[in-house]
Order: sequence, then structure tokens, then C-alpha cells
Amino acid sequence: MSIRFGYGTNGFANHRLTDALAVIADLGYDGVALTLDHDHLDPFAPDLARRTDELAATLDRLGLSVVVETGARYLLDPWHKHAPTLLHDDPAKRLEFLRRAIRIGADLDAEAVSFWSGITPAGVTDPWERLVRGCAELVGFAADAGVTLGFEPEPGMLVDDIAAWRRLHADLGAPPGFGITLDIGHCRCLEPLPVPECVLAVADHLVNVQIDDMRRGVHEHLEFGTGEIDFPPVLRALAESGYRGLVAVELPRHSHAAPTVAAHSIEFLRKAERAGEAT
Repeated sequence: MSIRFGYGTNGFANHRLTDALAVIADLGYDGVALTLDHDHLDPFAPDLARRTDELAATLDRLGLSVVVETGARYLLDPWHKHAPTLLHDDPAKRLEFLRRAIRIGADLDAEAVSFWSGITPAGVTDPWERLVRGCAELVGFAADAGVTLGFEPEPGMLVDDIAAWRRLHADLGAPPGFGITLDIGHCRCLEPLPVPECVLAVADHLVNVQIDDMRRGVHEHLEFGTGEIDFPPVLRALAESGYRGLVAVELPRHSHAAPTVAAHSIEFLRKAERAGEAT
């Protein structure tokens, strides 16, 4: 099967980025899902080009592949989580952030740059039009940079499921560089299909995978084995789908015990992978 597992730096928020990467590599992960944030390659801090070059060298030395994630909570606004988004009256700061993320992705040779829609702000009557307009601008920018975009359906946001992603993809004209970021936990949370069928349903567009445990109807990222997902069939579906990108652990609220959680996670996933191969 040989799935390439990664770990998200948003689960190492209390570590220096270089230390987090070293731990992730030492544990045997193949890559990292890098959430751009204040202490993890802040895209608005000085000397971005130099810092990005240094990070590229570190990733190369450690043998880690990378995807770029853009879900930092308070990077753009210290008072309001995730604000502004593409749905706000003035999305300029979000657009600039995502353009910088795309440039960083190009400089790091990232497998994908991932983003999402956001929650519709109060009083906004045309959120879908705003989203399509913003995404269209980013699709063109990413194409010029040679970067693949992965758009993530996120529970509670305007684009919350696979069906909404399909609508957005179609409204953008089905651009080839606009794929889907699939969070395995989200599939259990709200998709109508069983999780392995979700994987196979989007196999042709899958460019980034996040993995975590979850319960039906509850958007809470859980450690493996504490939710409701049967992982061997999910990992088998990923292997059979032809997906060869990173499958990165997404546990953003577990930084207090990051090394231990990351160690348990890779052990669990490798065991589940072997079980999937045996069935």
C-alpha cells in the first residue's frame, strides 16, 4: 500500500518550527502539512524569501515532503478567528495571504496549497458570488506559479461538503489545478456516504488528505481510536484510488502533547494500513 503519512504543524503550535520538523521526521513521517502562522513561517514577517529558502533546505535535509495549509486562526485579525475570509466585504487581506501562500508553495515545491471558504458573515447576501470571484483570481495566480490548489470542504462553512465542492469546481469552469482537500474526519462528521466511498468518489480530484478520527455530527478532531472511524478500509480506499500525495494527521488541539500524540498516531496508522492490506 505504501501510504505517505504526514503530520500537521498546527498540532505542534508550542514548538519552534525547526524542532517540530525534526520530531516529525524522527518519528518516521514522510512529510508535513505546514500551517503558515505567527511562529511557523509567518508570511507577513520580514525576510520571507530568506526564511523560506532556509525552510526548503531543512525539509530537504530531513527528507520531508510538504503541503501548505492556510487555516491559522488569528494570523490576519487578532480579534476574530479566520477573518477576513473571501466572503467578507473586504477580502483583500485574505487574498494577499493566499497569494503569499501560493508563492511559498512554489518556493517549497509543495504538493498542494490548501484553503477553504469561511463562514458567511452576518448580513452578506451574495456569499457564493464572492467565493467564486475570489477563487477564480487565485486559480489564475496559482496556475501562473505552477501550484496545485486543494479546496477543503469544512463543516460549518459555506462549502461544507463534497457536493458543495463539486458545485464550486463546476462554477469555476473545472480548472485542472483546482482539486479537493479531503479531511477523513469531516467525511464521518457529515457526508452521507461511508468514509471509504467518499474517498473513491473524489479520487480523480484528490490532491491533499487530512486524517483524524471523528464522530457523526460532531466537528471535533479526535485522536485515532477515540472516534467512530474504521481506518483499515479508509486507508485501503486511499491506496486503491491511486492517490499518492501526503495523508497528514490533523490534530490542531493536541499541541500540549504533540510528540506523544504524533508517535501514537504513526503507530496506529501503520497498523491500520497493514490491516487494510490483509483484508
